[in-house]
Amino acid sequence: MNWTRGRTIGRGSTATVSIATTADNAGHVFAVKSSELSKSESLRREQGILSTLSCPEIVAYKGFDITSENGKLLYNLFMEYAPRGTIMDAIQKQQGGLDETMVRSYTRTILLGLQFLHSSGIVHCDIKGQNILVTDDGVKIADLGCARSVTATAACTVAGTPVYMAPEVARGEQQGFPADVWALGCTVIEMATGKSPWPDVRDPVSALYRIGFSSDVPEIPSNISKQGKDFLTKCLKRDPVERLSVNELLEHEFITESKCPVKDQLDSPNSVLQQQLLWDSMEELETIQVPSTNKSVMERIRQLALW
Repeated sequence: MNWTRGRTIGRGSTATVSIATTADNAGHVFAVKSSELSKSESLRREQGILSTLSCPEIVAYKGFDITSENGKLLYNLFMEYAPRGTIMDAIQKQQGGLDETMVRSYTRTILLGLQFLHSSGIVHCDIKGQNILVTDDGVKIADLGCARSVTATAACTVAGTPVYMAPEVARGEQQGFPADVWALGCTVIEMATGKSPWPDVRDPVSALYRIGFSSDVPEIPSNISKQGKDFLTKCLKRDPVERLSVNELLEHEFITESKCPVKDQLDSPNSVLQQQLLWDSMEELETIQVPSTNKSVMERIRQLALW
């Protein structure tokens, strides 16, 4: 496919996201996520997973390409373009939390996407507002760069964003389906309050230690309904065995009373500046991937923090 790269709309530590168009007369618009070929392991893993999936609640795969640009070989992953940005962009535009009706609807859609992934034996490993795209009809799960088969998680890297990590992940013990449920709970708090699930934690070491080794859980928002509070309590059990599954959460009254999709009233971001993330400067919002080892707990935390 011949295509033309447009402006950059997102940037991470190893990849950038740009708008692109096909070079034919149709000029179809799509998103392209690019990284240097030598640093594209995560992007290639994402391509391998996305190319096997077809789910309306997950961003659609459009192909891939390797290009030479400015003297560098780039690996390019093509995906559908969501002009409204991410949930974090929506929070920034609202300058605070989203309406609970919208939170319920978005949460239900995320659960449906997770249900599809989990039924396919895949753990997302990095659910957060930054990785949920807003469309005209709702939301879609994106960024599967950390995702992997549940059978491979025991021997693979620990991945995700520290403030969304479940306790067992922060300790390096396991990263199964319940870890996605914990991260979903953190994301619901993010949507409801417009804040990090751990607003008083400012660095990865503090986040990992508190999440992994204290008895704390994120504070349940006071501005959410009784149903929402109960839903979050079911997601944020420190023991993964005690958390509800995505199938069980889909039957929770916080979800069942919001089956009608919510039409997002937010305007589409119209500039690169508007599409920047609310907490770009916060280190704990960076996704990390570190191989599991036999190192001590504190050595692992230091390794994660320095990644």
